[in-house]
Amino acid sequence: MWFFTGDQHYFHSAIIKYTNRPFESVEDMNEELVERFNSKVSKEDITVHAGDFSFGTKQQTTEIIKQLNGNHIFIRGCHDHWMSTGKYLWQKKIDDCYVVACHYPMRSWPRSFHGSIQLHAHVHGRLLPLPNQLDVGVDCWDYYPVSFDEVIKNILKKENYYGEDSNP
Repeated sequence: MWFFTGDQHYFHSAIIKYTNRPFESVEDMNEELVERFNSKVSKEDITVHAGDFSFGTKQQTTEIIKQLNGNHIFIRGCHDHWMSTGKYLWQKKIDDCYVVACHYPMRSWPRSFHGSIQLHAHVHGRLLPLPNQLDVGVDCWDYYPVSFDEVIKNILKKENYYGEDSNP
């Protein structure tokens, strides 16, 4: 099964204040994020992390990754200094749906005019999405990863983001 997430910001104490997260400390946040992740993701699942995974060192971040179930694909975000290299864009066809994941929300993305979907993080739920676009950052999903089935259900629910009388 496929899962998507982003903006965990492990080891980033200031993110608790910036995004009003319900955690007492960075240690509390790290522990809760790992617990919520593992409650949904099995050892066989694959998770695409859409950037800003960790503010920690490579060693600290490796220790967090070891605690997480499943297999991981990391997309580089603006705070992922623990990654010496990394891709900024990931693309794959899943169940006849072309999926593009990036840390940043895009105005247009590969195959966007042909039904592809774009999954992103970075904005912590503060940006109105375009059709076929979804913020998979943890702040939007009660600090859990989102399954591909949940992604599709949520994209189908959002038919008109601009209001009935608007013309995007």
